[in-house]
This record gives sequence, C-alpha cells and structure tokens, in this order.
Amino acid sequence: MSLKVSRDIMKFSNGRVAGALLFVATAQFLLGLVVAESLYPGYSISANYISDLGVGPSAVYFNSSVFLMGLLMIIGAYFLQRAFDYKVLTVLVVLTAIGAMGVGVFTEDFGAIHMVVSFIAFLFGGLAAIFSAICSHIHEFKLLKTSFSVIAVILGLMSLSAMVLFVTKVYLGLNFGGMERMILYPLLMWGAGFGGYLIASTEKGTVK
Repeated sequence: MSLKVSRDIMKFSNGRVAGALLFVATAQFLLGLVVAESLYPGYSISANYISDLGVGPSAVYFNSSVFLMGLLMIIGAYFLQRAFDYKVLTVLVVLTAIGAMGVGVFTEDFGAIHMVVSFIAFLFGGLAAIFSAICSHIHEFKLLKTSFSVIAVILGLMSLSAMVLFVTKVYLGLNFGGMERMILYPLLMWGAGFGGYLIASTEKGTVK
C-alpha cells in the first residue's frame, strides 16, 4: 500500500469520526432543547430566552445537553484537524464548543459571564459555518462540494445577521425569543448537515 493511499484512508477514517461526533452533538442538543422546553411550565419560544431553560425545572436537561454538545464538538474538532488540517476551521469549531460548554456551566444567573459565553458560541458558530465553505476553495484537499458550500455560507450569514438584529433589538415581529432562535437554528442545521456530509462523503471516499 502506497503512502498516499494510506494517508487518504486516514483522512476518510478521521473524517467519518468527526462527522459522526458533530452530528450526534447537534442532534442530542436539539432533542434536549425540546425536552427542556416541554418541562418548563408556560415556556414561550417568543417571550423567553433560550437560556431561561438553564434555570428551573428544565435546568438539568438543558445544561447537560448543551455542555455535552460542546464536549463532543471539541473531540470532533480534533478528528477534523487530523483529517483535513484546516487550522482556522478547527479553531472556530473549538471556540464555538467552548462557548456552548460555558453556557451549560455559567447559566443566566451568572449575568455578564453568561452573555459572553453565549456570544462566543453564536459568533464563532456562524464563522465556522462560513469558513467550512471557504476552506473548500483555499486548500488542496477539498472539503465541501459547491452546493453544500453555498448552503453553509447562507446558514452562517443568517445566524450572524440574526445576531446583529438581536443585539440591536430589532426582532422583526418575532420577539426576542424568536430572534434568538434565528441565531441558533441555522447553526444547528449546519452542524447536523456538515456532520452528515462528512460521514457520507468520506465513507464513499469522494471528498476531493
């Protein structure tokens, strides 16, 4: 077996692991979010912040789920770096993960600290989505095909744009809870889509 073939096999193997971890991280948090919303009496997706779920009867489910998401993303970033050596993307994913773990540890009762870690998760999550597409065009080993690259950029820009509107209190009729979800949901879509893409493409050996 040639050295090049051996390296390609390692890329595909590490890529599948990274994809699986990113997909599971996102999927379990989405399910945890639904459970937490269901257990919070009178919870409104428009009139409550997402982080309200981190206190009260839903706290254990929300906080453990968002912390686990961050932890799985960090491990996934390790395998992503081993597979493709995209340092900028790896750093962005790790920073997003640290922010998510911070949300699970520093609930909204911590005030400013909670706002900082939430900002880190949202900002670097949006940038990670965009850079997953950019990396496909500046590295020799192409990560994403053009179709998914466009989707990744759109989702990243949607999240970052919603964050600007949220910070400036322009809610477009969605109220603050709805606008905050317009930041989060595109990131979850990208995380699940990116993870699934890595699993499928590297399984077939078609990432090139």
